[in-house]
Amino acid sequence: MRVDAILFDKDGTLFDFATTWGAWARAFLLRATGGDTARCRLVGAEIGYDFDTGRFDPSSIVIAGTTAEAAEALLPHFPEMGRHALIALLNEEAARAPQAEAVPLVPLLDDLRGRGLRLGVATNDSEGPARAHLRGAGVLDRFDFVAGFDSGHGAKPEPGPLLAFADHVAANPNRIAMVGDSLHDLVAGRAAGMVTVAVLTGLATHDDLAPHADVVLPDIGHIPGWLDG
Repeated sequence: MRVDAILFDKDGTLFDFATTWGAWARAFLLRATGGDTARCRLVGAEIGYDFDTGRFDPSSIVIAGTTAEAAEALLPHFPEMGRHALIALLNEEAARAPQAEAVPLVPLLDDLRGRGLRLGVATNDSEGPARAHLRGAGVLDRFDFVAGFDSGHGAKPEPGPLLAFADHVAANPNRIAMVGDSLHDLVAGRAAGMVTVAVLTGLATHDDLAPHADVVLPDIGHIPGWLDG
């Protein structure tokens, strides 16, 4: 099997999900409710977030859904804000959320680029925060393509962002690996005709992902070994 390019999901794949989005949810809830912790608990439950433990339920819409979908779930609690203002606030807090790399990204991405691979990111986060996260990790320039749900290509599990990457780097989809931690990533990868690579650095389990993956790896740090066969 030949791979000419790799497209990564962002949260739970390049970055640890819990560190980033647990902090994001807490900061957003405290800001949006004016520090009302009882209301934080109520609203957090709406998006599958336990305010007291700082943990997300595996079924949370935040895990694989788009920012717009999270905003729709939250809007009944903040009708005075309106959808666009709520999305803007979610994006603002997302851009400031701390990032914990799943593995050291610079050496890994440099290794992959040194093999002649084209690299991209397709996330259901907004493109602005995604670029901010990659820039903060010092790796934005390693990617040929970065797309969020709002970049004009659609959102996973639809294959639109994946096919846009394939077109951008002029690669045949069957020679592209889609790497992600959720079913949305893998379903999109299969729909696009790509090789599907699951990683276990999100909240989904091996048993959740294996039926939809060509290979399941502990984390993205194992990709070079997998490429070497």
